[in-house]
Amino acid sequence: MERNTFKILKIALISLFFIGMTGCKSDSDEEENSPFTGLKESYTIDRFKVLNIAPNTSGNLTWSVNDSIISNDSELDFISNKVKTYPLTLKIENNGTVKTYNSSIIVNHETGIYSKYISNVFDFRPAVGQFINEIPEYETGNTAASMIQKAKESLVGGNSSMITLGGYGGYVVFGFDHTVPNMNGRDFKILGNAFWGNDASQPRSGSCEPGIIMVAYDRNKNGKPDDNEWYEIAGSEYFKNTTVKDFNITYFKPNVNKPPVPGTDFWQTDVEYIKWQDNLGNTGFKTKNTFHDQSYYPLWIADASYSFTGTKLQNNYYDQSGTGSYWIGKSYDFGYADNAPNNDEASNIDISWAVDKNGKYVKLPGVDFVKVYTGTNQEAGWLGEVSTEVAGAYDLHLN
Repeated sequence: MERNTFKILKIALISLFFIGMTGCKSDSDEEENSPFTGLKESYTIDRFKVLNIAPNTSGNLTWSVNDSIISNDSELDFISNKVKTYPLTLKIENNGTVKTYNSSIIVNHETGIYSKYISNVFDFRPAVGQFINEIPEYETGNTAASMIQKAKESLVGGNSSMITLGGYGGYVVFGFDHTVPNMNGRDFKILGNAFWGNDASQPRSGSCEPGIIMVAYDRNKNGKPDDNEWYEIAGSEYFKNTTVKDFNITYFKPNVNKPPVPGTDFWQTDVEYIKWQDNLGNTGFKTKNTFHDQSYYPLWIADASYSFTGTKLQNNYYDQSGTGSYWIGKSYDFGYADNAPNNDEASNIDISWAVDKNGKYVKLPGVDFVKVYTGTNQEAGWLGEVSTEVAGAYDLHLN
C-alpha cells in the first residue's frame, strides 16, 4: 500500500512539472510572438546622446525622417547635434503587407557643458623611437600609469600639446565626454605635426607620418573601450594590396653594456641599437642617432621585449636628394592621423569609413573612443624612425 501511494505521488509530481513547463513555454511563445503595437507618441533625448528604439518585431524595417530613409536596421540608433523635433516614420513589411507607424524624436539641449576636445586618455604605449622618454618626459620611478597620466596632461582640452608614438604599433587611446555623432561628412579632427615640404617635388608631400585610426562606440555604456567595440577607419590605403593586415612586430630591449656599432654617416651612433623582428620573416635594427642620446626603449617597460599587432601601411618616405640629405614623406589621400597639416581637410575623419575585422563597413551612430597607432615600419635616414605624433583631437559637430 505504501509503495502504491508513493508511485501515485511521484506520477502526480511529474505531471505537475510538465504542466508547469508547458505553461511557461506557452507564455514565452506568446510574448515572443506578440504583435508590435506601435511606436511611442514621442521620444526625448539630449544632444549628442544616442536614442535606441527596439521594436522587437520581424519583417523588413525602414526608418525615415522627413521621408529620408535613415536606417533599415531592426533597431534604430538615433543621434543629433541640433535642438530639434524630428518626425519619425517606421514602415514594417512582412509577407507583402506594409504597416506604417509615426512618432517624433524631441532633441533637447544637454544640461551640462560638453567639451569638443579630448576629455580622457585611457592608454598610452609607444613603440621605440628617438623621442621616447622625452615626449612626454620619463622621470625615474614613473610607471605605465604615470606615463598615461602624462599623456592625459598633454592631450586633454583645447590647449593640448604633442606626444610621440614611436615606431610601428606605438599607440594612444583617448575619449570624449560625449558621443561624437556620425553625421553627413567628416566628424572629428586629429591633430599632429605634419607639414608640407617647401622643396618637395611631389604634391602634398613633406613630413607626413601616417597613423592608423581605430574608433569605438560605447554601446554597453560602461565608460571604457572594450575589445569587441573597436573598428578600423578604412583610409585610402586600406583595400590596397600594398597594405598588410595582421602585421606583428617585436622590439627587443637593448643591452646597455653592448658597444655601439657606428655607421658610415656622422649621425649613426649605433646602427645595431634596438633589434626588431616581424611575423613576415623580416628582422633589423633601429638606429641610434647623434641627435638623441637617451634610451629609445620606454624605460617604464621592464620586459625584455614587447610587441604590437595591426595594419601596416606601405612605406611613404623617400630620399628625394639621392644623397640622404632630404627625405620626404608623401601624404596618403585620407583616413590617417598626422598625415596632413592640421588646417587640411585630410586631417578630418569620417566615422562612416569604419570597417569590421573582415573589412565590411559598419554603421555606428557615433564614437566615444579613438585609438591611434603608428602605421609604418620605416627609418628615414637622419630623420630617424617614422613615428606618428598626436597633438589633440576635437569633434567637428560641437561648437
